[in-house]
Amino acid sequence: MPIYFNSAPTDFPFQFDSIGNNWNQEPTLRPDGFPVYHYLQTQEGSGILSIDEKKYTIRENQGVLLAPGIPHVYHSASGQWITLFATFSGSMSPYFSALFGSSHLLFFENEKATSIRKLIDQAVLHHQETPTDPQLLSLECYQVLLQFIGGLQSNPSQQPAWEKYVRPVLTIIHTRYMEDLTADTLSQKVFVTPQYLSRLFSRYLGCSVYEYLTKFRISKAKELLVSHRTRKIQDISQDVGYTDASHFVLMFRKTTGMTPSEFRKIN
Repeated sequence: MPIYFNSAPTDFPFQFDSIGNNWNQEPTLRPDGFPVYHYLQTQEGSGILSIDEKKYTIRENQGVLLAPGIPHVYHSASGQWITLFATFSGSMSPYFSALFGSSHLLFFENEKATSIRKLIDQAVLHHQETPTDPQLLSLECYQVLLQFIGGLQSNPSQQPAWEKYVRPVLTIIHTRYMEDLTADTLSQKVFVTPQYLSRLFSRYLGCSVYEYLTKFRISKAKELLVSHRTRKIQDISQDVGYTDASHFVLMFRKTTGMTPSEFRKIN
């Protein structure tokens, strides 16, 4: 029953705060909820989750994602309850609530739950390696989080603007940040004006399109600065979508309070 906790803070955009599988789940009471997003899935047996006086049964190959700060209780339905779990943090965690939607509870089962289990099992194996590869684990964490974003498709009518405009742009940013992306080109992808798209980003994410793109690029740059220490700053700037290295250094300093070289020295 391997369980791993992240004891060393990093600047990666996505990371597991804790992760484990084959866990003999004990009764758990959290009157104040959990401080970060928490995923729990049944491997064997079944469990009962109670939230707001409602009870949900989590059967084999079913999982649930709980938002932070939601009071809850869970315990075995009967006999032994074997689970896997993961909790999530990282520099992009302030945006998780927008990515996952307004619901404090998302359920997954069948093929989706199987995919999540495979990704978590793989990440657990990589946590066992010495030394661990934080960049690889950040990527695997991101892959798990992408599975949760798919949960929004279950009820898109609740947030049509999110589904039609914001989420497609986020997908482009997350997968093509190294390209020449701007607020103008991103708004063209979803056939709206840059002003309208930025208003939607401000509504759902609390920042403009440009601010989100910059934040994500700088987070990826931090990963590369730590994992590729001999790579030139100019090359890393191009890796994350900046053709002008001096502009990259300026934005890095504005975002982090230090230059890329200074960041690399202390990490």
